[in-house]
Amino acid sequence: MQHSEHAERMAIEPLYLILLGAGWLLYVGAIFLSNKKRRPWPWFRTVFWSAGIISMALVLTGPLAAWSHTSFIAHMVGHLLLGMLAPLFMVLSAPMTLILRALNVDSARRLVFLLKSRPIFWLSHPVTAAILNVGGLYVLYTTDIYLAMHHNPLIELVVHAHVFFAGYLFTGAIIYIDPVAHRFSYLYRSVILIAALAGHGILSKYIYAYPPTGVPRGEAEAGGMLMYYGGDAIDLMLIVILCYHWYKATRPRLPEIGSEGAN
Repeated sequence: MQHSEHAERMAIEPLYLILLGAGWLLYVGAIFLSNKKRRPWPWFRTVFWSAGIISMALVLTGPLAAWSHTSFIAHMVGHLLLGMLAPLFMVLSAPMTLILRALNVDSARRLVFLLKSRPIFWLSHPVTAAILNVGGLYVLYTTDIYLAMHHNPLIELVVHAHVFFAGYLFTGAIIYIDPVAHRFSYLYRSVILIAALAGHGILSKYIYAYPPTGVPRGEAEAGGMLMYYGGDAIDLMLIVILCYHWYKATRPRLPEIGSEGAN
């Protein structure tokens, strides 16, 4: 049985690599199209996208992916990379801005119309994103889904997809890097972020005290601590970016030299 499960996991890894490679190539292709019509795309955005792809690849393939099936600590490292760090990197790479730059005018307008639609509004709402992100983790670790994902590659695929996309939605709902059709105030987003951080911290303590099904207590304690302190480290980056944007938006603007004379 274990040999069959291992074979199935090994068979799905090339699919992950193909999808990740395609994602990187699409981003680079969009840069090529964009640079033909507009000023060069910032190099650091490409670095962020590449870092996000690498973070995902480390979780979905290779030694860490194999170890995560037998070690809760390795699984938690994967959670931090796939659900928190990779989404942050990819939000900072501004993929939607790049797509809008690369598309022709008619296609860009259709995409903007879609982004302004009611379903997208509710999906990208900070409260919805926080529930999908943190609430999904509660479902994962307080039910038998965690145990099932290590025996069923399809469930594992669904869990990985949810963890990443929920993390991306939440990060994008808190810090505005790409154009946003429905903007919420800095105070509102800060309150949602604080609530989400509290929920994440409470869950990590719950895992420490009440290990998920099939997880030894020692590993649960180490994994809970890693989730708590590792999550705080990544969330600190999110807080710094949000506060920096807030400062830039509200700082007093000094009049330019000579502006009074011009009036």
